[in-house]
Amino acid sequence: MPVAQLATLLVLGPAGRQRVRTSQTLLSLAVFLVFALILQAAVLFELAQTEAARVLTTVSLSSAGGFYLLIRSGLNEALHPPEPSLTLAQMVCAITEVCWAYAVLGAARGVVIVMLMVVLTFGMFVLRAGQARAMALLAGLLLAVVMVACNRADPQRHPAEVEIVHAGIATLALGAVSILMVRFGRLRQRLSDQREELRQALAKIHEMATRDELTGLPNRRTLRDQLDQGSQGGQPLSLVLIDIDHFKRINDEHGHPVGDRALCHFARLAEEELRGSTDVVGRWGGEEFLLLLPETAAVPARACVDRLRQRLRCHPLPGVQPPLVLSFSAGITQCASPEDVEAAIERADQAMYRAKEAGRARTELG
Repeated sequence: MPVAQLATLLVLGPAGRQRVRTSQTLLSLAVFLVFALILQAAVLFELAQTEAARVLTTVSLSSAGGFYLLIRSGLNEALHPPEPSLTLAQMVCAITEVCWAYAVLGAARGVVIVMLMVVLTFGMFVLRAGQARAMALLAGLLLAVVMVACNRADPQRHPAEVEIVHAGIATLALGAVSILMVRFGRLRQRLSDQREELRQALAKIHEMATRDELTGLPNRRTLRDQLDQGSQGGQPLSLVLIDIDHFKRINDEHGHPVGDRALCHFARLAEEELRGSTDVVGRWGGEEFLLLLPETAAVPARACVDRLRQRLRCHPLPGVQPPLVLSFSAGITQCASPEDVEAAIERADQAMYRAKEAGRARTELG
């Protein structure tokens, strides 16, 4: 592995959402490193006391570094699964430290307002509208408390008129950023809702393209795809083509709604009879169904068909009097390879018609 890729892996971790969270937290740490340099410059220019700047620098870098280690280690997902990026917690710490810097920076304290804008912008891509308002309100209130406390503790260094001007600028800036954050949050929520609607629409389209609308079973197109895939493994694949006996009579005597219910009834019982996720039953067309039985020879396939026939005898169609017991004619064959698919379907079809001609309610091998 190249050195650059190895370094990236060590610092950011493996690719994925966790790497994105780690990189964002690392960016926050970089911002506070620059912030620490600014504090040291303020000390150099005698705008801040050395001890106060040192304490604030230690606290801010420790908290930013702690969040980075927490997320890089993966503990964030265990500590707070609903919001593993820990954005709110990071923002609360950052707002507190920036407002603290207002009391430390003396005559240069006005730049803190810009720093608050940077902190609030950090959450713009994550916070919901209500959370954005809460963070802006927290920043404004905490800054106001610091301004009042500084003015009362040292009126000479923090005259009331200067604090009033700073408060006005901070209110204007925080209000504007808050409005932008709320609007951005709503826009992001709308985009999220639209993505979910698109996902559901695509899922619906995929279902309509691959599933029979009435029975919910795989349709003819899906069955052909699965047949092509199932015939590639070199194992025996049995095909069973099934036709519901006297289905036209059911429609004529009971009506088409009962006919539709009969098809759904057969589909449900057939699915229950199959082996988990390996066997497949789908609607081939009309009252015809196709069973795909992977790794199944003809004799076990016939036993499966016999069990399904017995199940139908024991479960008449509900809600119909006199009781309506479904029966079917079936043709069984085996598919040897992808090249044999069309021929196998034809053999199963011919075997099914032989079963119908021989009196129905029976199975023939093709």
